[in-house]
Amino acid sequence: MDWYSTVFDVIDMRSFSNLWFWIVLAVVWSTASHWVIGVPFDMVARARRNGGQAAEDLEDLVRINVNRILFITQEAGLWLSALVSAVLVGLGMLGFVYGVETAQAVFFLAFPMTLVGLLSIRSARKIREGDQSGEALWRRLRIHRTITQFIGMFSIFVTSLWGMFHNLSGQGF
Repeated sequence: MDWYSTVFDVIDMRSFSNLWFWIVLAVVWSTASHWVIGVPFDMVARARRNGGQAAEDLEDLVRINVNRILFITQEAGLWLSALVSAVLVGLGMLGFVYGVETAQAVFFLAFPMTLVGLLSIRSARKIREGDQSGEALWRRLRIHRTITQFIGMFSIFVTSLWGMFHNLSGQGF
């Protein structure tokens, strides 16, 4: 047995029947719902509970990340939207027209994360417009996290349905 076939036996390239894909899916959504606009959500809870320095630290970190997100969208937003659209269309075509299972799996990860990215831009704009401190900031971050979790739950549900269909229909074997 050669090295190449050993690696591909250990790392099964059929995405939906592979445990690693489901682990990556869980880690991606866990991370996305924990890091709200680049800020760990436990900082929000600590700022609400303790106030003072914790609240100032949260506001500073949110301000830095909001400025970074909005700078990137102003400077490279058009190019990024074109690139992301091209990648998503390419993955969609490869996955659902040509039947490449790995492209389907990456699409099921990338498309909803694109929605979370757009949500981050929207939240950053709303924070800059007025939700910059105190209860308004905490509320905005909580809303962002809740919507992200909803997108994640829906994404995991749809991905699971597609994976089960794919495996049970014999396409994944």
